[in-house]
Amino acid sequence: MDENVVKISKFLSLVLRHQPDKIGITLEDNGWVCVGDLLKASEDNGFSISKEELERVVLTSDKKRFSFSESGEKIRANQGHSVDVKIEFSETVPPHILFHGTVPKALDGIRSKGILQMGRQYVHLSDSIDNAKVVGSRRGKPIVLAVNAEKMVCNGHKFYLSNNGVWLTKIVPYKYLDECDL
Repeated sequence: MDENVVKISKFLSLVLRHQPDKIGITLEDNGWVCVGDLLKASEDNGFSISKEELERVVLTSDKKRFSFSESGEKIRANQGHSVDVKIEFSETVPPHILFHGTVPKALDGIRSKGILQMGRQYVHLSDSIDNAKVVGSRRGKPIVLAVNAEKMVCNGHKFYLSNNGVWLTKIVPYKYLDECDL
């Protein structure tokens, strides 16, 4: 992927998911911000992005982290916020098995408390071992955990599917997990 696209995507993740105040923008309750406000605030803070570059990041990002409103006048991160936004997701029945990528040093905590949100609004899960492996490998040697989503649903847990195909839930207790052989 284009180095500039990666740089812009990381910047957008920071300001649209975690620290909008870093550049002086305010997210609406549902995470939206006016594209013009984002571009101006970015430039005012030394990170100039053209509208064309922004469109390229949104349209070509392999993870589809961001989306434009129907009018194209607003932008938001699809999920992964650590700031308080209320993006409404429809409850969706997941596949029987989902996956979570992590690293060995996180396993003790997962074994004792399950998979937690860790400062985000939801736990992020994948419907593919390969995607979970990629997520886990960002922080070291990956470990992939299989999540018995079918059993979780039977026991009252709710699942949501974000616009970019990431499965979301509030917590995954350890009893629903198995380690995958990679």
